[in-house]
Amino acid sequence: MASPCVQFSVALKLRAASTRGESTARRSGVERGSTGRRTRIVVRAASSIPDGVSMTRNGKKRVVITGLGVVTAHGNDVDDFYAKLLAGESAISPITEWTPHTDQGTVIAGEIKGFEPEEFMTKKMARRVDPFIAYQIVAAKKALQSAGIPFAKGEEMDAMVDKTRAGCLIGSAMGGLHSFTTATENCVKEFNGENPSWIGHKKMNPFCIPFAITNMGSALTAMDLGFMGPNYSISSACASGNFCILNSVDHIRNGEADVMLAGASDAAVLPSGMGGFSAVKALSKRNDDPTAASRPWDKGRDGFVMGEGAGVLVLESLEHALGRGATPIAEVLGGSYSCDAHHMTEPHPDGAGVALAITRALKDSGVDAKDVNYVNAHATSTPAGDMAELRVLQDMFGKNDVFKINSTKGMIGHLLGAASAVEAVACIKAIQLGEVHPNINLEDPEDDVELGLLVGDTSEKLAVDVALSNSFGFGGHNSAVLFGKYVPTVE
Repeated sequence: MASPCVQFSVALKLRAASTRGESTARRSGVERGSTGRRTRIVVRAASSIPDGVSMTRNGKKRVVITGLGVVTAHGNDVDDFYAKLLAGESAISPITEWTPHTDQGTVIAGEIKGFEPEEFMTKKMARRVDPFIAYQIVAAKKALQSAGIPFAKGEEMDAMVDKTRAGCLIGSAMGGLHSFTTATENCVKEFNGENPSWIGHKKMNPFCIPFAITNMGSALTAMDLGFMGPNYSISSACASGNFCILNSVDHIRNGEADVMLAGASDAAVLPSGMGGFSAVKALSKRNDDPTAASRPWDKGRDGFVMGEGAGVLVLESLEHALGRGATPIAEVLGGSYSCDAHHMTEPHPDGAGVALAITRALKDSGVDAKDVNYVNAHATSTPAGDMAELRVLQDMFGKNDVFKINSTKGMIGHLLGAASAVEAVACIKAIQLGEVHPNINLEDPEDDVELGLLVGDTSEKLAVDVALSNSFGFGGHNSAVLFGKYVPTVE
């Protein structure tokens, strides 16, 4: 049976000199015939696209960011989230979702409160899925919304996106910790004196395994949207978000996808998550002063503060974004990885792995170190990690004429695998607005800190040309991603 929505392919030629004369309808991939009926065009890159449009300075396909989505302790609206960062507002507060045990060393976190996902998923789905999945689905759909791509299945989405070439790569460090913890508790509900009685699986949630495994967030997001392109999850501890972004870029550059949802999500603010990090003495115990607990580079720092949430970017090949009439908001210039090969939880003291990741990222991007003028540092507020990274940054970029460093974790805590995804959003907003957020709680800096390189206690105007976003994880996983202003190529 013939469909009213007739699909056909066109070769789209992108010429800067001629696109001004094209109709808006054609640039968006939609034409209307004499009947007014909508006709879907599946946009495919033509082989004749000029290199200046489709390639980076290193001869690689250009990948741009067209949409952003977040779920954080500072809310789920990207603009509001960044406005609170610019204002230096801390989201760290006492935990309210559950009552910490009296022996719980840390009872504060960047906790998400009042999360209402019903606009983006059914009540049944919201009630069933692990929070880390709900966070990433909402962040993904908000990112699509900001990119001008409908997130509901149907002809409108089909007119913009070939779903066989749209993918999801949204990672997590911890996965469905809520689901796994609840399942475990349901196995030992009955006690005989001091000994637990294992009661088997009958009271376990049948979804406990699907909702606990880290890949299921990406999988369910794709099922919801109908995206049939590359789909998986990367778990590289607290560097997961950057790994997912860079691998998504590769899928686009390799011609395997036109559009990728990339980022990460974590929800570990619960007794098992907090207890685990407390056991390794990683968390701050500044419970009496929550908003001052996360203090990167300050001598008084005593560990990181747990946060939770998700960050998702809409990544597209430049030709696909322009072909559907989108305006890129920034560009992924490149990035890379390394391994410390040193210790499970401690960074290499001389920052060798960090320097290697950044050096490789610069090479991959074709960017000179002198061109980088902003770094969103990993800086978690831990005694060892902060300074190991900062010494590398000061050595590599300290002589740049205009250069600033900040840490988002001072205000929202450490979101584990989701940290770099949310911090990527902060980088892109800094590029967009020309303003970088402050470093709060830096009252007594370490002696080796070059204060002139750090953003002060209020936001600063800065025309960000190239932003570096660092993220490192337990196991010695290092990642560095470079974002830049989107500059159209004019022939």
